[in-house]
Parts: sequence; structure tokens; C-alpha cells
Amino acid sequence: MERRTIGATALEVGAIGLGCMPMHWAYTASQQSGETALRTVHAALDAGASLLDTADMYGPFTNELLVGRVLRERRSEAFVSTKCGLLVGEQHIVANGRPGYVKRACDASLRRLQTDVIDLYQLHRPDPEVPVEETWGAMADLVAAGKVRALGWCAIGARTRRRFTGGLYDGTIRQLERVQQVFPVSVVQAELSVWSREALDALAPWCASRGVGLLAAMPLGNGFLSGTLTPGQGFEPEDLRARHPRFTAEMMAANQPIVAGLRRVADRHGATTAQVALAWVLAQGRHVIPVPGTKKARWAVENAGAAELRLTEEDLQEIGELPRALGSWY
Repeated sequence: MERRTIGATALEVGAIGLGCMPMHWAYTASQQSGETALRTVHAALDAGASLLDTADMYGPFTNELLVGRVLRERRSEAFVSTKCGLLVGEQHIVANGRPGYVKRACDASLRRLQTDVIDLYQLHRPDPEVPVEETWGAMADLVAAGKVRALGWCAIGARTRRRFTGGLYDGTIRQLERVQQVFPVSVVQAELSVWSREALDALAPWCASRGVGLLAAMPLGNGFLSGTLTPGQGFEPEDLRARHPRFTAEMMAANQPIVAGLRRVADRHGATTAQVALAWVLAQGRHVIPVPGTKKARWAVENAGAAELRLTEEDLQEIGELPRALGSWY
């Protein structure tokens, strides 16, 4: 598999990563299985998807424990990314960016992951009660202590803080500029897919101009762009798609032309619609690494195969002309 460098660091990963969140969080709880998830992570590594993206809140904690079981055997093959800054209660999630908490959270993640160092430590959300420079400074201390190799910023969820004026990620970029003065940002993680392109307006260029990597979260549009979902199929109550405006039966039907367009390109290449969607993300720049999430080994292997797919200029133009998605958070 093609290799890409994480930001301005010397750390390299496969061109496509593995998002571990669905194995224990937010998607189809009835299909979550520890042994199935374990096989999926191993299959992803076998296919060259070395970047494993998790967080302490997934589960909470069980996702890191799963990844730790794999790292115990295959640490040298994996690039480990986890996150801190969010606490999960019974009915709510709150941010905690206090320096003392961040350092304790890192030590706890190291124990669960069964490793001496975290390759990429991301701030899941800034704490509105703590100056972001203080939180980031504590994370920088972890790098100095040898517990973390690089720092990242998770911009997923920025949509909930959007004001009525300005771009979607304007506030995120202002915060990134502030923490850059404390310690370099190596990676920003944000949603980016064929049907969610907002990160391309300002955030992706900001990253490219500063040598910062962009981890593309939800590059398959929460599974929609794989072409495997049926309008009106319904979702389990805990599944985030049960509350997502684009996953009502009406909107899923209305957005089928996007999947049909991807399938036309896929047929020309002997690929799948999911692989074309991921190849489109890869084509957005050498600093971009898609991190599709999955629970099943077959999809992890299929997703990794997208790194070998080369879309033509005609393909990219055709995808660029697909209709914009209907139904939105924004």
C-alpha cells in the first residue's frame, strides 16, 4: 500500500487508516462483537492499513482495550492514534481540558493500549472552561515526557458551534492558530467525503499550507456512500444515523443519485462504490488520509484496496459534478 507522512513529522502510515469507533460506539450495537472486531483490526493491518484511530470515550474505554490486544502482538506494524478531552456520562458527554486530567487520561490510555508511547494524541474537543493553550500545553508536556510522538486536533463536531456568518471551520482555524503558538499541530481530523466537502473550503488548504496532515473522518458518509444501505431500512435507537437528517427514508432515497454516480465510475474500474469514494478523498491531496470505520474484516480489506485505485481527471470531474447531498446538519 502507498505510504503517506503524518504532517511534518517523519511518521509514515498506510494511505488508508481504520476507524475503530463503530466496533464499540455509535453504530448498530447488536452487531458489535469483540472477537469480530479483533479479526477486523488484524485484517486491516494485514492489508496495510497501519493507522488505527480510537479514543478513550469509545465504549467508553473498551475500544482502546480492543486495540491494546492487537498491539500486544503487532505494535511495530501499527500507528496508534487515540483521543482525550471528553467524558461520557449516562445521558451526556462533557469536555474536560484541565491539564491534570489530560495527563491522567494519557496514562490510562497507555495502559489500555498496552504500549509505551502513543503515536498521535488528539484533542477530541476543547473545553470551553479552560483556555485551549493550557490544554495543549499539557499535551505538549506528554511529548516531552516521551509518552506521545505527535499531537492532533479533532474538528469533528465543529458544526455544532457554527455561527450564522463565516465558514464552517472558521472557529476551528482560529483555535488551531492559537495552539500552533504553543506546540506544532501535526494532524487535524475532520469530516470529508463526496457528500460532505466543507473541509475543502478552508480547513484542508490551511493544513496543506502548513504541512499539517488531514485525517478524513467518515469518508464513506456513515456508510451511505458504500451503496450497501437501503432507503427506509431503519436503524437501531443507539445508532447515530437514527437521528441524522440524511438518513431518513426520504433523504436516503433523494441522495441515491450520488451513489449511482460513484457506481458508474466504479464499474469502469472494476472497483466498488466504497473504493471510489475513498479514492476521491485520497485525490484531494498528499496530506489527506481517509479513516473509514467498520466492524467487519471484509470491509476493512475492501477499503484498504482503494489505495491502489487511480481515478482519472475525467472521473474526478464526473464525481465533482454529482448533486450535493440533501438533508444536512448545517
